Amino acid sequence: MAVSTISETHFTKQVKHLLEKLYGRSPLKDSLLDRAILFYKDQPFHQQKLDKLTEKITELKSKNQNEKISRQLSVIEREYRDLKQEFSSESHERSKFLYVLCREIIELSEGSSFAESNRKSAQLLGTIQLLNPTQGKKVAEANEKSKPLYKAILCLRLLDKLSIDGTTILELPYIKAYTQDIDAPQFKDFQSIDPQAYADYIEYVKIPILMAALVQDIGHFHPDAQKIVCGIDGTKNPYRMLELDDRKKLLQINYHETVKFLVDGIGTPNYVGNSKVDRDKFNINEHKKLIFIRNLLKQGISPKQGIGNLLKVPQIYASIILSTKGSYDYKLLPRVYQALNQNAERGTCSQVAVDALREITGDFPQGFGITYIPQDDGVKTDRYEYAIVTQLYPSETNQPICRTATRNLTFIGYGQDITINSDCNLYHAETAKGFANISKERLNEILALLSSNYHERRELDLLPRCWHAGEYFSIKDNQKLWNKQG
Repeated sequence: MAVSTISETHFTKQVKHLLEKLYGRSPLKDSLLDRAILFYKDQPFHQQKLDKLTEKITELKSKNQNEKISRQLSVIEREYRDLKQEFSSESHERSKFLYVLCREIIELSEGSSFAESNRKSAQLLGTIQLLNPTQGKKVAEANEKSKPLYKAILCLRLLDKLSIDGTTILELPYIKAYTQDIDAPQFKDFQSIDPQAYADYIEYVKIPILMAALVQDIGHFHPDAQKIVCGIDGTKNPYRMLELDDRKKLLQINYHETVKFLVDGIGTPNYVGNSKVDRDKFNINEHKKLIFIRNLLKQGISPKQGIGNLLKVPQIYASIILSTKGSYDYKLLPRVYQALNQNAERGTCSQVAVDALREITGDFPQGFGITYIPQDDGVKTDRYEYAIVTQLYPSETNQPICRTATRNLTFIGYGQDITINSDCNLYHAETAKGFANISKERLNEILALLSSNYHERRELDLLPRCWHAGEYFSIKDNQKLWNKQG
């Protein structure tokens, strides 16, 4: 397609900014990832200082007390308190920063109803997919930065689905305390039934789940983990396939250091106010929240049929859709549930959770480029057109709900919402086989209209099973795929 002036909608800018604040790297060192890396770098020295002061305090207390020793003890104890306060302030700042990010994710991915939350989440997931390159050398790097946010959104939607289904996966006293008055069939309307209870549910259930999803793999950036990932001298490809022993070591380091960052680097926020009753209640609730997040991270390693599936299943899904491996192949993304089902069969995760996520996403991920055969009065035409997957909860998992990107072999900025049946979707081998009787001349004619230049045309399949929509999405008017239609 012809390249137009590249610009962005407000929503696209918001998503890019959020991705930078989460796992971006910049000279300002102000992202969540930058803060974690700095914590890992400084924490051993901080702890060493505290240990030395503790030893000195113990030593002075063991001596016969006199005025000189008392003064020394007072000075060192004050230094110890000041240092603890400094570390506490740093943790509070990181905690506040993470909380604000989670609130921003809630704002971008949730609406005033179940349907609106699904629409907004589809827009967020699809925008992430369409912003990321699907070919070339920068795929792994972009996917690594985007994966935590992508996974976090899926966690929220999976939580909704499992709540509606009333599955045993969510039978945890902590969660039940915030949903006890809402039966499973009512869950879609939780927000309108009891707005205050739903606000508490967001605060104490959804935000902790977001936090767990966002930090789940942050331990990979601990120096010990990076020695495995990049090699001791830092020259190895960080996206290569690791040996089994190295993968095991990396998993252990990641979990241990992620929990350390959660507990020591973030901890619980400080109460702001003057009420002792409110402060005590606040501290108790925040402590419970921290325990819940830590439990999610622990259970997420090997969830079996439990709560850890909220993290594990979206983690596996996101690791395939936004893969950082050299074997990444855009055309294979719709086979994601083959891998998830295999994981469920091995007991790595729950089949119930896998099936629930599949009902949400369908087989084709948000933002995926679909090539399909349009029909005129129920008769298939002799051309294919382009569309993009834009909605969650398809009625059939293999029939994606899309926004059309071309009409009569011409790119358009305001397409229609359509459901693409399997017998019209060229991704399916049988459909492509049936369309193969179209002449080579006609296929070349179509390709010439749907590609921007001869060089691009040479690299495209004559009968494409899907299409890469990133260039199309780089044009501002084409980023309005989720605008409501009358």
